[in-house]
Amino acid sequence: MDKSTPDGKPDDAERQRYSREFKIEAVRQLEEGKVSGVQLALMLGVKRSILYRWKKELATHGPDVSFPGTGKVRTDEQAEIRRLKGELAQVTEERDILKKAAAYFARELP
Repeated sequence: MDKSTPDGKPDDAERQRYSREFKIEAVRQLEEGKVSGVQLALMLGVKRSILYRWKKELATHGPDVSFPGTGKVRTDEQAEIRRLKGELAQVTEERDILKKAAAYFARELP
């Protein structure tokens, strides 16, 4: 039985991961222009669209922030947003508990 998904890839195929240095070097070669994007993609074994996505990310975020890797936060600002969202969730939960307790104690006792 064929274990392929609708896009033709096997279910157990792992996603290919490339190092930050590999991506930066690929973008450098793309911008150099000695070979076309299609040729470079074939040489490197990646899709052409991936090369251009890397180029766009590098142009947008710069070399210091681009390609942070798995699970890393891009900026201190994003880390602060994540921390504040967690704190907000905790405070919201505490408020809901206190509202229920207040409603319970406010009702008339027999």
